[in-house]
Amino acid sequence: MIAKLLDNALAPAPAAGRVAFLKGQPYAHRGLHGRGVLENSPAAFEAAIKLGHGIECDVQAAEDGRAFVFHDYELDRLTDRSGRIGNLRADDIDRIQLNDGHGKIPRLRETLAQIGGRVPVLIEIKSRSVRVGPLCLSVRRALEGYGGKAAIMSFNPLVCAWFRKNADHIVRGLVVTEEDSGNWRGRIARHRNLWAAKPDFLAYDIRDLPSRFAAAQRARGLPIVTWTVRSAEQEKTAALYADEPVYEIPES
Repeated sequence: MIAKLLDNALAPAPAAGRVAFLKGQPYAHRGLHGRGVLENSPAAFEAAIKLGHGIECDVQAAEDGRAFVFHDYELDRLTDRSGRIGNLRADDIDRIQLNDGHGKIPRLRETLAQIGGRVPVLIEIKSRSVRVGPLCLSVRRALEGYGGKAAIMSFNPLVCAWFRKNADHIVRGLVVTEEDSGNWRGRIARHRNLWAAKPDFLAYDIRDLPSRFAAAQRARGLPIVTWTVRSAEQEKTAALYADEPVYEIPES
């Protein structure tokens, strides 16, 4: 009861109309990739759009803060280059090609232009630092004038806090995984992150559902999207305890 009162006071639920677009379609995790299509690539995004599914994508910051659509902190897995993407300037990243002929690493603005409002997009901002401003500013600028439905989300509650202060019109979500933190310390940490972020929705680890914390926030009016759904069993769990899945297609 005390937790609910504190949640209502310190992290109020959004107006229903603000987050209504989050419901109504599943989201392809890093685009509809696999079976020869690379994650977070224009081909993966186009494949999701053809199905009418929403898109979840990741953004990393270049050294100068520019937002690029890329999941890993390191270049090694998805390109023929090595090292941290955050150590390179934007002009250098523009020259790096994704594996298997999938083109260059796209800037967020280019990805948004490709999507063109045809489906909703969830933009996960990857940041392990307290210095979130440059990347958040780049994302905000990329979204300026964008006519489609879009939301940002992050594990880092400071990202949500930045958008609440500097771009409150943009819907924001807190990404949550409970992992091995089911004890009282973990529960306190989740509430503290919620209060710091003041999110409009939660993106919850499917492995943690059902969750008392997720259920309580959903009952208050925060939509729950759940990641990453990879099996029929997880799809059933998502249908019971979340509003929409963020999914991947099986490789076989």
